[in-house]
Amino acid sequence: MIGYDDVGGVHIKYLYHCQRQLWLYLRGIRPEHLNAAVQLGEAVHDTSYTRNTPVDLGAAQLDFLDGNHWVHEVKSSSRPTPADEAQGRHYCHRLHRVGIDAKGAVLHYPKTRRTRKFPYDEQAARQADTDIEAVLTIARTADSPDRLARSACRGCSFTDYCWTE
Repeated sequence: MIGYDDVGGVHIKYLYHCQRQLWLYLRGIRPEHLNAAVQLGEAVHDTSYTRNTPVDLGAAQLDFLDGNHWVHEVKSSSRPTPADEAQGRHYCHRLHRVGIDAKGAVLHYPKTRRTRKFPYDEQAARQADTDIEAVLTIARTADSPDRLARSACRGCSFTDYCWTE
């Protein structure tokens, strides 16, 4: 069973995007490598900000941490989502747990050449902890959460698991 320190950025992203996707992922169903949108995201990630070194936190890997302790994440989408911010907040939380005083997160959107910066504060720390607990609750749930509306599933690599009759 997954524990508090095993929760990574992908878990948080799926928590915000689709709890059913998170539930499937937690059970080892991982069709992402077959999805064109995921492959595009990986290509954007691999070709953007290539001079920076990823930071491995065990269950989580952030794109890079600058000298002022700001977490940087490169996103393949063109606009910020709550999942993006939650993932950045989670990485700051993980860094604080290992003694690094992360100041906040900077989200980079190369497709639109935009960035979004937000601080990591007490409220963000509480929300990060709440998010981890929500992931753990879903992990303990025996039944799959309900699917989202089909329109929300466009481009999702888990579509076949949710919508094949």
